[in-house]
Amino acid sequence: MPAYVVITKTRTRSPAELALYAKQAPSFMAGHAATFLARFGACETVEGAAVEGVAIIEFPTFAEAKAWYECPAYQEASQHRSEAATTTPSSSRGWRRHQRASGKRRGEAGSIIRSPSTEG
Repeated sequence: MPAYVVITKTRTRSPAELALYAKQAPSFMAGHAATFLARFGACETVEGAAVEGVAIIEFPTFAEAKAWYECPAYQEASQHRSEAATTTPSSSRGWRRHQRASGKRRGEAGSIIRSPSTEG
């Protein structure tokens, strides 16, 4: 089951420290089966407290997400992130979608999601 690490950035205090954190990304991501789904691009807060940016990283499992967060390379780099900005890292278990013969997918939670080819 996939898992996601979501990092919200609410305030930048030191662009220089943030640059050091970003520079270390290749080393702290190396060897981890992770995919960035969002990476601090333009964002808009639609409810609640404003955020400057959001990163969403997908991992194959919750255990792999936790292993990445706890790895020495990320823990070292996260010190720069903490000095650079006010951030909130969190993790969440995801859910799988199963393709059905009818062209619809059923999530493990039982919700139905229509494939683009079957909507209409």
